[in-house]
Amino acid sequence: MGVPRRAGPVTASRRSFRLPPRAPDGRFVAVPDVRDLTTDFTHPGLYLNRELSWLEFNRRVLALAGDASVPLLERLRAIALFHTNLDEFFMVRVAGLKRQVQAGVSEPSADGLSPAHQLRSISARLRPMLSTATTTLHEQLFRLLHRHGIAVVAMADLAAHQRAAAMAYFEHAVFPVLTPLAVDPGHPFPYISNLSMSLAVTVRDHRHGTTRLARVKVPKVLPRFVAADDQTTFVPLEDLIRANLDRLFPGLDVLASHTFRVTRNADMEVDDEGADDLLMAIEEELRKRRFGAVVRLEVHSAVPDTVTALLQGELNVSDADTYHISGLLGCDDLMQLAELDRPRLRWRSWNPVRHSRLLSSPTGEPPDVFAAIRDGDLLVHHPYSSFNQSVERFLIQASEDPDVLAIKQMLYRTSGDSPIVNALIRAAERGTQVVALVELKARFDEEANLVWARELERAGVHVVYGVAGLKTHAKATLVVRRERDGIRRYVHIGTGNYNSITARQYTDVGLLTCDPALGADLTELFNALTGYGRQVQFRTLVMAPWRMREKVIGLIEQEVSAQREGERPGLIRMQLNGLTDPQMIAALYGAAHAGVEIRLVVRSICGLRPGIPGITDNVEVRSIVGRFLEHARIMQFGPDDVLIGSADLMPRNLNGRVETLLPIRDPALRAELREILDILLADNTMAWRLGPGGSWSRIRPRQGEQTCNSQDQLMVRARGASADPD
Repeated sequence: MGVPRRAGPVTASRRSFRLPPRAPDGRFVAVPDVRDLTTDFTHPGLYLNRELSWLEFNRRVLALAGDASVPLLERLRAIALFHTNLDEFFMVRVAGLKRQVQAGVSEPSADGLSPAHQLRSISARLRPMLSTATTTLHEQLFRLLHRHGIAVVAMADLAAHQRAAAMAYFEHAVFPVLTPLAVDPGHPFPYISNLSMSLAVTVRDHRHGTTRLARVKVPKVLPRFVAADDQTTFVPLEDLIRANLDRLFPGLDVLASHTFRVTRNADMEVDDEGADDLLMAIEEELRKRRFGAVVRLEVHSAVPDTVTALLQGELNVSDADTYHISGLLGCDDLMQLAELDRPRLRWRSWNPVRHSRLLSSPTGEPPDVFAAIRDGDLLVHHPYSSFNQSVERFLIQASEDPDVLAIKQMLYRTSGDSPIVNALIRAAERGTQVVALVELKARFDEEANLVWARELERAGVHVVYGVAGLKTHAKATLVVRRERDGIRRYVHIGTGNYNSITARQYTDVGLLTCDPALGADLTELFNALTGYGRQVQFRTLVMAPWRMREKVIGLIEQEVSAQREGERPGLIRMQLNGLTDPQMIAALYGAAHAGVEIRLVVRSICGLRPGIPGITDNVEVRSIVGRFLEHARIMQFGPDDVLIGSADLMPRNLNGRVETLLPIRDPALRAELREILDILLADNTMAWRLGPGGSWSRIRPRQGEQTCNSQDQLMVRARGASADPD
């Protein structure tokens, strides 16, 4: 199954171009005037850098932590997410750029930045952001927590009874786990595991007058924040250890101790085409991941230069890869405190509602999902509508139904103790033919997917690991059922993973249908993915990496034609997670230049520059960062073409993954999706607008304008559609 050769970019007449100067962090100092711009829409000056755009997304997450209108523990969660996101960014994206530099790669990305320039720009832009994160945490959030009776303090600030409780916990739970490691000519520098925090301890043997360095790992197996009383006062675990270092180094003088943290390259490189056993290849790569090169060293700002230099030398890290932090390190662990049971400090609880056609019977019996689907296609919008009582119930009912002959499903990510996986296992044990296409290369879920794959295989499920050279990112299920009038195929296609946990946290849409053409398409797709089929043309489905690029560009050009020929105003609206594919961006530039109105909601990365005079005046790019993570992919072209799918408009989705894009046929469901886009594009509370230079600004209500929080409004809308909560 080869990937089609890219079509040429949409272009107009060429004019000379003078690239505006860049600031050290990769920003353009000024947006070029249209008179200096080319309408060859592939010019680097028209593109925003992928990595720097992602950093701007994480800046928006950080801004949530500083937003006084957000509940306090949710602000703390935002700080934790900001740091978790950064960890993954360094483990994958920065690690990839460093590998390119080491390999001598100097070819620029679409925006004209070489890998080395991107690394310098990342560092320049990130350091002030980290300073803001530290200030927000220590000078705002910790102080506000203290006002609400939650204190994060040092050991020295504990009352006598609290200190006694903390010391007892140290003796009972912490001390047995610790292993001090000496660093001297007789003891080589120890291995430092990924994302682990350590204490660099300086000790002196007063008998010999020698000074040595030792390392004490802060164990990840214990809670990071130790409760010194009834869940109101917490001490960082490293501070508790620091207060007891004399127990680890008896007979020595502890002179100083400082925290440091290491991030390693954790990106996997699996040659699944050459692997005889993909499971074994993934397991081997997981073992290698532990020993990836160090890509970031974080040290407390009080660490002496001599200790920093020693760590840099032993870990092979430069100043450019070293980040000095004036507060807590490892702030991803703040999620522990964000989960405290303080309802008044969190978002008001939201219970997803059941779809109006999936309500329980008056006697309390679960809904018959198959009957509801036969009555007409169902659109589900999570977490506003219940995932458990729609998609999950669909799979559970299929697993229990003796008339179901086969269940076929694509699993990219799923949750621990997944009801859906358990349903597949039960169905196989009952004799139903079950096929699970498990993506073992789902980043950071490889180990969990290995476990599920083996459990499914033991139950008799036919487990397939996808197409060599491609990730299977599509989200689709096919249920084949024997009915009175013959075989009927039921289908679910969505934008989100089959994960009941994230279905309460991520916004996604999905379609439940028994449309015969779509059922036939999905049958042929599974046959192609599990066997040797080469089906790449379908009746309804649009698939990557085979036809999706051409289909989307064709729809864009359809709007250009409508605009130019005066049939109607051209219109393109999309909700995406990311937009970075150069050919797609060039096509959108061409459409905008032709007068097509383009309105985009892009959660994270956007390489397109809106607001360039004469080219993208009529393009708006928004991003919504709120209580739920925006994850849906919805595309609208003109008034009638509305599609949902699993793919973003990024090279990896269009070229290297199996993805689905589904045109919605039912006029009522198309109208429902257009209404969702209307609400997202009306948000003036949690939305941000992208400027031509790459900066984002918060959208606020104009004077006299009614406020609109899109996620709140969609919750109200869902309640109005169904009075039966999950």
